[in-house]
Amino acid sequence: MEAFCGIDWAEDHHDIAVVDSGGALLARLRVGDDAAGLARLLELLAQHGDSAADPIPVAIETPRGLLVACLRAGRPVYPVNPMAVARYRDRHSSAGRKSGHGDAVVLAGILRTDRHAHRPLPADSELAQAVAVLARAQQDAVWDRITAHNKLRSHLREYYPGFLAAFAACAGGIMRPEARAILAAAPTPADGARLTLAQLRALLRKAGRSQRIEAEAARLRSALRQQQMRQLPLVEQAMGRQALALLRQLDAACQSADDLEAAATESFSRHPDAGIITSFPGVGALTGARLLAEIGDDRSRFKDARGLKAYAGAAPVTRASGKKRSVTRRHVMNNRLAAAGYIWAFSALTASPGARAHYDRRRGAGDRHAAAQRNLYARLLGCLHHCLTTGQHYNEATAFPARTTTTAA
Repeated sequence: MEAFCGIDWAEDHHDIAVVDSGGALLARLRVGDDAAGLARLLELLAQHGDSAADPIPVAIETPRGLLVACLRAGRPVYPVNPMAVARYRDRHSSAGRKSGHGDAVVLAGILRTDRHAHRPLPADSELAQAVAVLARAQQDAVWDRITAHNKLRSHLREYYPGFLAAFAACAGGIMRPEARAILAAAPTPADGARLTLAQLRALLRKAGRSQRIEAEAARLRSALRQQQMRQLPLVEQAMGRQALALLRQLDAACQSADDLEAAATESFSRHPDAGIITSFPGVGALTGARLLAEIGDDRSRFKDARGLKAYAGAAPVTRASGKKRSVTRRHVMNNRLAAAGYIWAFSALTASPGARAHYDRRRGAGDRHAAAQRNLYARLLGCLHHCLTTGQHYNEATAFPARTTTTAA
């Protein structure tokens, strides 16, 4: 007898419901979020026919967590968006009633009636899952670094504009190691004006600078002694203490991003797909790790390139009703994959003549920059899907044959 399982999860317990193909409730159970609760859940599933050869599918409202990690090793797990569950719930109750057990039954019913419309968690390898953890953590650390940088910069504008001006023309601005070292030593304009050339040279060397130290120290000394608007002395000191607190957050975010980048690229380099992914123009080790983290290595996850493009937000959305028809960009997508794709497509403009020609053609046809770059990303994603499926490396002549033919002629 075919059975379906729904799990309404919570922080300390989970409600379980098992229904048959006709919708009849076979069993219900509440288990704790621990090893004993998992054992009771697996025992319940086994009682209703769960086996390695014929596992019972499970629907749950989250794609992560220890419970999901244990269940997906041997059976299909379908993460269902909570908003979709709410719509299914309205089919069974018009009074707005909600309970843990009721949601578990609704989740099981979703698999019973609409299993074909939902996607199970991919059967990625252990290494691919590890790369995903590290790449996503590194991306989060980069976003945290940007947030910490913006907070510190906004604060410095209120009392220390001379420091911002001193590093305005430098790549990285106040995120540079030498900028952070000097701010830690001189958090107020008064402290900055008192720095000597010897102290500045020592701070630059401490930050790792090895070239043009004398010239840079002289430039910084002059910039920090420029006349600027000042806060009251006590207020300035208090704001300096606040700047040091914000600087520690920025230092921690920069260190975390660097450490996680090294770990993510090292794990990615050991994956069999690394060579194929990095053979594409504009894809380095870190961008490749982010792509692998979101695409995975389960070849059955995307039946064709169209599914991958839609998942990445590169495929447009067509809305038609009567005589009205509109084609717009896709907003429901994997945001991490879309962010990695923006970097990839932008880098490919200078790394691939064919990609640049494709982008220029789209711009000439009337597309704005973002639309043309998104179209290029879709083209590259289609090539990547083909290469991963067939095990081939990127070939410029195959990816952009029209451009190659023109160049040869």
